[in-house]
Amino acid sequence: MSLKLSVVICSLNGAAGVDRCIRALATQTIRSSLEVILVDDGSTDATSQVGRGHAVTVVRHATNLGLAAARNSGLEAATAPVVAFLDDDCEPEPQWAEQLLAGYEEGVIGVGGPILPRGRDGFMLGFLVRNNPLKPQELSLAKSNRLLYRFNLYLRRQWTQVQEFARQDIYSFAGANMSFRRQTLIDVGRFDTRFRFGAEELDLCMRTRHAFPLGRLLFVPEARVVHHFKASVRDVLRRSRAYGRGSARLYRKWPSVPPTFFPGPLVVLMLLVLSGWLPALAACALLVPQVLYPKGLRRGIASRSVASLLDAYLLLAQEACGNVGFLEGVWRSRHLVPETPGKAAQVADVQKGTGLMPWP
Repeated sequence: MSLKLSVVICSLNGAAGVDRCIRALATQTIRSSLEVILVDDGSTDATSQVGRGHAVTVVRHATNLGLAAARNSGLEAATAPVVAFLDDDCEPEPQWAEQLLAGYEEGVIGVGGPILPRGRDGFMLGFLVRNNPLKPQELSLAKSNRLLYRFNLYLRRQWTQVQEFARQDIYSFAGANMSFRRQTLIDVGRFDTRFRFGAEELDLCMRTRHAFPLGRLLFVPEARVVHHFKASVRDVLRRSRAYGRGSARLYRKWPSVPPTFFPGPLVVLMLLVLSGWLPALAACALLVPQVLYPKGLRRGIASRSVASLLDAYLLLAQEACGNVGFLEGVWRSRHLVPETPGKAAQVADVQKGTGLMPWP
């Protein structure tokens, strides 16, 4: 049977996770149609040895180059017409690959699926399940880049009961469970290696939308991947800061995209500062997060659980770390050359003759 899907696993010092991920790929319903590629991005542990022990293709970077560069190396080694990407802390369910490929109907250039948090039982795992940071971005983002429109979408996410994603077209995938036609990735110039971690998949999806305005990015809820989080406050906040830096690079590269800077932490900080003159404002600072992020309060009342009431304060801390990362990223990316409409139009020319046909 000919290869239909190349699966790229990127890892930095994730030997145990790599072993778990490759074992999960060995149980796929279409295992004989898969090519597995491990990119060891400068690890100092046994990551490469684990890959060779499973007889998969191993590409090793002598030094750490970042996630975008690792994915590009995997893409170069891939030979199947569709390339999927996993992280070393992911574990695909047995029908994952089959469901991804089934999504390549007419006009579809990328397919992704859910990323389900798993980790040590406790409050932090519950928080990640209730506030999954690895969800795809909804298609409504494509309607406008205006700041007020994007801010309105942000508020709606906080105040409305969002249903789990059904099978639908989306704006951008989460990088730990996504796939694309290989030629599409080559045509749009691959991943931008200036994005070492955070927003590299969003940048790629934005470029594919510019280059292939008729192409679709499809979310398939049956193509599930389990993500083994380090369920700790420190790791959650570290990730938020890194995502902030990635968002800043995106903002510098795409000037039309509004900055991802969260107002909630500034509001609470202002109240705490003013409480020095008006002590009653300290109580307001304690209550405001429940207003800004009301989902935890609603869950807490519905389930009579005190733990959910703490969600608002952790979300506030996440956004504060995201803001810090954004400011760091703006400074670090100050020399980044912005994307231009003319460049996107040139890339769009490659759409002619690429054959956006259904998966055979």
